[in-house]
Amino acid sequence: MTGHPHSERLITGTDLREYFQHTIDDALGTRGVDAAVETVYYIVDLLTAYQRSDRLYEQTAGGFELKPLALMYAEALELPHPQQRNQMVQRLGDVALFIAGIFSDSLRRKPVDVHYYIAMGSNAYGYLSDAVRGTPRGAAFCAVFTELSRKFPEFVAALACIRAGAGPGGDADILRLYDLWLRTGDRGAGRRLRELGINGCPPATEAARH
Repeated sequence: MTGHPHSERLITGTDLREYFQHTIDDALGTRGVDAAVETVYYIVDLLTAYQRSDRLYEQTAGGFELKPLALMYAEALELPHPQQRNQMVQRLGDVALFIAGIFSDSLRRKPVDVHYYIAMGSNAYGYLSDAVRGTPRGAAFCAVFTELSRKFPEFVAALACIRAGAGPGGDADILRLYDLWLRTGDRGAGRRLRELGINGCPPATEAARH
């Protein structure tokens, strides 16, 4: 790929999850961020899941859109059961991390900036690390949530490296192509992704439904 031969080596013959695994490892290494394997897996799962627009956006009164973080937080406080509240707070943290890292450019046109997303996301994961501590779920995720909270700005910066790419044909173009494929089932986008070595795209008819 023009201007980014390293990315071409990484994505050839991989599926999307493997692609994100390679790129986030490289981004963290480049920035000197030490992260537990489990935390990196969590971020990879998050990136993979949110490339499906139906998992990132929600059906609201105003249409299919991204619910504001403040509204998520308010709704979480009103939920009666701790498990439901934790799930909402986790989504808040996940959305904050994804948007602040991958789509931070869009925040320039919003009333709140990336620092707001960083604060909200860090606090959400910090809350979760305390909420699940000493529970069966905490045995698997407490340390992950703690690290996500403490190193949230570093993880945002690493994701921003992925988003920025290095010009035409870089990581940013791959993300845009995959989003287009999932939203519309565009055959040209799907063909280009396959040429780049990104396998595992859903059939065009399925993608078009999202």
